[in-house]
Amino acid sequence: MANGRIVSGYRPTGRLHLGHLHGNLARMIELQNEAECFFFVADWHALTTDYQDPSMLRTYTDEMVLDWLAAGLDPEKAVIYLQSDLHEVAEFQLYLSMITPLGWLERVPSFKEQLEQLQGREISTHGFLGYPVLQAADIAIVLGERVPVGEDQLPHLELAREIVRRFNNLYGDTLKEPEAVLSKYPRIPGTDGRKMSKSYNNYISLADSPEEIHHKVMLMITDPARRTRKDTGDPEKSSVYQLHKIYSPDKLDEIAENCRTAGWGCVDCKKLLADRLIAALEPFRERRRELEAQPHLARDVLADGHRRVEPIAAGVLQEVRLKMSID
Repeated sequence: MANGRIVSGYRPTGRLHLGHLHGNLARMIELQNEAECFFFVADWHALTTDYQDPSMLRTYTDEMVLDWLAAGLDPEKAVIYLQSDLHEVAEFQLYLSMITPLGWLERVPSFKEQLEQLQGREISTHGFLGYPVLQAADIAIVLGERVPVGEDQLPHLELAREIVRRFNNLYGDTLKEPEAVLSKYPRIPGTDGRKMSKSYNNYISLADSPEEIHHKVMLMITDPARRTRKDTGDPEKSSVYQLHKIYSPDKLDEIAENCRTAGWGCVDCKKLLADRLIAALEPFRERRRELEAQPHLARDVLADGHRRVEPIAAGVLQEVRLKMSID
């Protein structure tokens, strides 16, 4: 296929949510029809923050693969594999870490942000600081040219580009410099107004029941100026309205007008969103139930993906070793 090789990965830290779907999963589903795609379950990356209790890692891996398939990823169109099955990545990361200045890693915005947000965990580790180097290895090991990312991942991708440039400058053109493919919705708000994230426990899962969706939507942040039913508001300040842009495009003008004039209360706005989300996610839930009836499906998909990606990774690593005089 044309359009450049695509590569992207997700950490298996629980069920997928709306932030994943609109952050870049929907884009991945589109791209599998346009280009050669490599999508991996980033279980090593999951250990950067959840190393103290990895007991659910295998379960989360299987669940995420099924979520991907239920959402629309097709293993016949895209190569889907497990990061830790591809041992070449770990060796490649070691080589890239040798040429990556410490200052480059310390300046990544998400490094300090995560240290502040996840204060209950001890994540001041070599693995967490070196997360972007591992990410660069993930991309470059298959000569990835385009990477679907959310807005928050752009600094990581830019660092990957810098690492690749430095490698090529030192050892000759070998690796591809990856470009970002942004989603239509770069930031999906969670129930508390922050970016939707499992780390913040503010997410709506794709597999949530109608009752769970309704409950979570009712907790969502709206315009703080609307303290009473009669107060007018600004829809753009409401997390509910941001999701309406995706799930209620046919009623956006009506929703905005009723917010500005207090024609509706926030509860009315939330009820409409809950109904739209429940209806939109029902096909996913139904497909997910069908896939769960195939107990070995996730592992079969990952095994086939490893079979297809391993020769590519081995070839790239062999070239890297030659360039660095390791062979």
